[in-house]
Amino acid sequence: MPCANASPPTEISTVVQETNSLTYRGYPVQELAAGRSFEEGTYLLWHGELPDTGQLHAFRAREAALRPLDRTTAELLARMPESCHPMDVLRTAVSFFGAEDPTEDDGRPAPTLVKSLTLLAKLPTVVAADQRRRRGLAPIPPDPDLGYAENFFHMCFGTVPALEVVRCFEISLVLYAEHSFNASTFTARVVTSTLSDLYSAVTAAIGALKGPLHGGANEAVMHMLDEIGDPARAADWLDDALAAKRKIMGFGHRVYKHSDSRVPIMQAALDDLIARTSDPETTRLAALHAALRQAMLERKGIHPNLDYPAGLEVRLGSAAATSVSSSGRCSSRASWVASWKARRPSVSHGESRRMPLSGS
Repeated sequence: MPCANASPPTEISTVVQETNSLTYRGYPVQELAAGRSFEEGTYLLWHGELPDTGQLHAFRAREAALRPLDRTTAELLARMPESCHPMDVLRTAVSFFGAEDPTEDDGRPAPTLVKSLTLLAKLPTVVAADQRRRRGLAPIPPDPDLGYAENFFHMCFGTVPALEVVRCFEISLVLYAEHSFNASTFTARVVTSTLSDLYSAVTAAIGALKGPLHGGANEAVMHMLDEIGDPARAADWLDDALAAKRKIMGFGHRVYKHSDSRVPIMQAALDDLIARTSDPETTRLAALHAALRQAMLERKGIHPNLDYPAGLEVRLGSAAATSVSSSGRCSSRASWVASWKARRPSVSHGESRRMPLSGS
């Protein structure tokens, strides 16, 4: 008997209300985030099963080889206005990749996989190059020897941070990769239903994700905390905001009846990151973050959603990372490709075959 769902279930992702758990191809996402890499999660979403060692090695090698941008793309990025939103740059890059691809309309499995890997590999390079040019810095080429999350930090900042920072970011990538029929995935599916190409579907999805009620929520959390400033002000600020009927970003969810099942593992990774950092600013932000969470629970009984811990995770990972939070996670939205493949009749994908999550 199908379980009740507040949003339509798909073969890719479902929120199981009985266990309050988001699943990817039948796997609880919190277990995937705890024990699997982002590349493994992406493979699962695309192919319907987790990769074995050989499949994962080949997948990573193909992705790493596709990361560099050609000169034409680099020149296009350099001509984009610095005043435009980072998501505009990402959207333009995807359209350009499609215009250059002679197989743009070929929906057979082999060309589709190449297109999918191309977007997965190149979009973080686009995001990193764009945020560096906004700071007057030259782009840093991707490093094929680094993992997906590590390479993103390398291209953005020229260095790979401590393991707990990278792991915290990778957990967020896994948790954000898919969520049933969210706005951007639904948008991608609408475009796909017209038998349009993958690039068009992803371009449209980026447009949906750009909206502050969807992809911009974790960044809005940090703007909210910056407005409060002092942890001692959190409760009074919340009282005033609720009285004024302001939207409190990072709390509640339309699907989860009690609390967002993705939050505990994200919060645990964030707590580990905070525990290993002793600077006063981190201490202040952590106290403020906890104070507002507690005040919201006491006043409204509403728990945080994933955007609440993820917003602080981005800020603590690097002060410069806030500007690329939405676009960075957007560049790794494996769900859009999975949805396109699921809705195009000429593209096949495997049935989900459960494998143990331990030992990775």
